Amino acid sequence: MQVNADLHIHSKYSMATSPKMDLPTLARESRKKGIQLVATGDCLHPKWLSEIKKLDKENGVFRVDDTSFVLTTEVEDENRVHHLILIPSVSKAGELYEFMKPHSTNIDSDARPNVRLDGERIAEAAVEAGALIGPAHAFTPWTAMYASHDSLKGCYGGMADQVYFMELGLSADTSYADRILELQCLTFLTNSDAHSPYVNKLAREFNRFEMEDVTFDELKMAIIREKGRKPLLNVGMFPQEGKYNESACIRCFKHYTLRESVIKNWRCSCGGTIKKGVKDRVNELAAYDTPRHPDHRPPYLHLVPLSEIISMALGIGPNTKGVKKEWELLIGKFGSEVAVLVDADIGNSGADERVIKAIMAFREEKVTIHPGGGGQYGRIEFSGALRLENDGVKGESQRSLLDF
Repeated sequence: MQVNADLHIHSKYSMATSPKMDLPTLARESRKKGIQLVATGDCLHPKWLSEIKKLDKENGVFRVDDTSFVLTTEVEDENRVHHLILIPSVSKAGELYEFMKPHSTNIDSDARPNVRLDGERIAEAAVEAGALIGPAHAFTPWTAMYASHDSLKGCYGGMADQVYFMELGLSADTSYADRILELQCLTFLTNSDAHSPYVNKLAREFNRFEMEDVTFDELKMAIIREKGRKPLLNVGMFPQEGKYNESACIRCFKHYTLRESVIKNWRCSCGGTIKKGVKDRVNELAAYDTPRHPDHRPPYLHLVPLSEIISMALGIGPNTKGVKKEWELLIGKFGSEVAVLVDADIGNSGADERVIKAIMAFREEKVTIHPGGGGQYGRIEFSGALRLENDGVKGESQRSLLDF
């Protein structure tokens, strides 16, 4: 069976998250999105774990109606590297909490705790608990593995061979990561890191796996790629949309090449700091000039949430009645956002022709992206004839989709 999964989100107990990040809301919004398996996020937080315990449990997952949840947490190590941990049971989550509590001052107050241990020691504890661990949003210039280390071994030491996945994050895709030799054997995850439960945030990036059932063991086999279980598809945003895609000044947002940045000693002409972009960081680490995708690597589909595509196509705000009408028409006909964006034949859906063309433009990657950098999101627009159709509504249609 094919299972759509978003394996990195946060609960209402994390800082800067929506108070609506509760289990019933997450289950309801996941069904709208077309996601069958969702991370709990934050499962080391005592209050959140106590809520999770109340759910029906079977084979390492927790269920609300037709939505399954898997225990996950994100922790920050002493080098400010963020790690994503997938945990098999409540008892093992408790063991990890007890292990980390003496090394953390905020594990009871912030559901994304800071832990005064290095990546190797955290990985040892995770593996001992039967959990899976890997770097979260690995290329982000802040709080990421490749921001602090040049290699998996530099981050995880002797535990590097026990790391089976890496989360690409919003700033990278497989065309970036598959230029790096040491990552060829890893499974890449695309997750939303959502702080809001609604369909323009939850599962804005997701994975599709081949599994026989929705259980922790099946998910683990799919990530490790055992017994025919495997990833089938990564879905995510264009990395150029990210705030730190290219090296740019964090004050005036002027973009620079890596060579220019080095010559200027990472100081912009305006006096601001030039922040190294993900693209340049990949170039530093790359063994290959072009990506070399291993045989196990699934396709990567670049998409954005449906409401944002509709907003772009119609040239109106994402929270307007016109966008809501088209969204409800498509969801009513096909059942979920994933079906509309990825799987369904939408040609005779009855939706506005501009919306149909816009969805197909994303499926076929017939869009133009103006890269972000220095903390400013990239800008995306349609190409060719569809762009001409929207020339009269540029004010809305050419905003960054991540501004919504």
